[in-house]
Amino acid sequence: MKYLVMIQGTQADYEAMRGEGSANAPAWSEKDLQAMFAFMGAVNNDLSESGELVDGNGLAEPAQTRFVGAGKDGRPVITDGPYSETKELLAGYWVLDCESLDRVTEIAARVALCPVPEGTPDYPVIIRPILDSGGDV
Repeated sequence: MKYLVMIQGTQADYEAMRGEGSANAPAWSEKDLQAMFAFMGAVNNDLSESGELVDGNGLAEPAQTRFVGAGKDGRPVITDGPYSETKELLAGYWVLDCESLDRVTEIAARVALCPVPEGTPDYPVIIRPILDSGGDV
């Protein structure tokens, strides 16, 4: 079964990683960033070695996001970032091919232990099964 494993973040979180802290997101040091990248690199290496990693990437900051919806007149309604500090968006993801929900939950629990500076918001790691072409909706 394939699963989408997602992590969330806000614009303030990305700014904090650049050293621009705020009341809701303390500034990250170079040491903090190195610890996070080393941790995520180890997770990615382990998933690659186990054959469970299909794809995974971090995403650009919310300020580079664009929402596209349908207007009442049938024309697209486009909204560009940046968004308020409290709006959580997808910050990164993995597509994993795991034998069970228990296994992907074990991986998500490991991801949730990623080192971050004290006071950083705690976002859940989200797991969504990916439906195959014949799957139930």
